[in-house]
Amino acid sequence: MALGSFTLVLSELLPVGALTEIGGDLGVSTGTTGLLVVVPGLAAAVSAPVLTVASRGFDRRPVLWGLAALTAVADLVCALSRDLGTMLAGRLLLGLALGGFWAVGAAIAPRLVGPESTHRASSLVTAGISVGTVASLPLAALAARSTGWWTAFWAAGLLGLAALAAQIRWLPPLPADSAVGWRDLAAVPRIPAARIGLLATVFVFLGHFASYTYIAPYLERHAHYGAGAAAALLLGYGLAGIAGNFLAAAALARSVRATVAVSAAALAAVAALLPVAADSAVLVAFLVLLWGAAFGALPLSLQTTMAQAVPRAPERGLAVFVTTVQVSLATGSLLGGLVVDGYGISASLGLGAALAACAVALVAAAPARRPQRRQEQKTVV
Repeated sequence: MALGSFTLVLSELLPVGALTEIGGDLGVSTGTTGLLVVVPGLAAAVSAPVLTVASRGFDRRPVLWGLAALTAVADLVCALSRDLGTMLAGRLLLGLALGGFWAVGAAIAPRLVGPESTHRASSLVTAGISVGTVASLPLAALAARSTGWWTAFWAAGLLGLAALAAQIRWLPPLPADSAVGWRDLAAVPRIPAARIGLLATVFVFLGHFASYTYIAPYLERHAHYGAGAAAALLLGYGLAGIAGNFLAAAALARSVRATVAVSAAALAAVAALLPVAADSAVLVAFLVLLWGAAFGALPLSLQTTMAQAVPRAPERGLAVFVTTVQVSLATGSLLGGLVVDGYGISASLGLGAALAACAVALVAAAPARRPQRRQEQKTVV
């Protein structure tokens, strides 16, 4: 499962590391090539709830096999593409697999281990986000400058096949926990704890992507990092994200609410301080690494919040969660771009800080979570 999550995130971010080269070979502008990043996110936002409902009642094992196979096919289509239309078709397939995996697959990890290992198992699967983020950009950049960007997609496709083979070999039967319908998905936001978790997710992902999307220009233009130094620091950001993911697994066992609040507060503080820290390379480096650790902790923490809010049917909560994440990150990037064009990068960092602070205030002001079994039954029925 961890290999599957790594392959998906690696595949999603590969174009970012070779955007210029891909656009040149396909004969389109860099801006148009950016659709290769937008399309999978939008497709994932749709596929998460649709696949959850469409696959209700099915054993999760063949569903996961199908998603792993779809990931491999998507990457192989991209590897063979020599025009934008074919490339976008491959990215659309990837988005379908991406949304389905995080809605269905993320709920599987706790079922593969004992109750005492739930957080560690989930953190191993979500670690694929950080590891895929770290590996994607250098892999794509190296391939683009040597054998050609398409070889990066060949490598990702082979990893997808490896994940499929491993899941066929080792995944046990995983009967569906419950049948999920559209009414069940619509009922999730009516559960108070789920509503708070979703709103916190919106603020966190809006704030993060409104600011982090433009961190490389900030490092080069404001903090005066060279291209090599900026790349090294962003690699450090990714490694810090891996550490933050596993630190969150330990912290969640004590308090889910505190883990979310502290991580979001750290993200807000970093975004607020970076504009005034630009003259200190050391302080900027520290803040960026802290940012990596803070955001690395948040996907697992927010996912756990949703799983606890809908304990009897975690797939239902995660389907809504995945859609919320994908829409929020796309909106955050777009909103940040508008702010950067109109007011500059420092303003986008300030916006990110304000939005993350809203998440902190929301979580801090929320009442203590009460047992949800009876309430959830009333809501769904």
